[in-house]
Amino acid sequence: MKSKTFKTVAIVFGIALFMSTNSYAQSQNRKERKEPPTFSELLKEMDKNEDGKLSKDEIKGPLKEDFSKVDTDEDGFITDEEFKNAPKPERKKRNK
Repeated sequence: MKSKTFKTVAIVFGIALFMSTNSYAQSQNRKERKEPPTFSELLKEMDKNEDGKLSKDEIKGPLKEDFSKVDTDEDGFITDEEFKNAPKPERKKRNK
């Protein structure tokens, strides 16, 4: 009887430990995704010709959709300064 109880407790404890570790890892990933990328991170990812600025052909995602709002001097490129002064995108509204 003690052996069966011990096995049950060990299994329950193992499942609880797995669940708590898994949910902690997921919450850590959510925090990382909420922060917008820095300009240097975008350059590393998208600046194909490595000129230190981003053209409309190089970028993708929401930044491409708002390119004209960010490119304030209308030279066809987004620079670090323009990116820092860019308007923040509107958050999507949740249906409750």
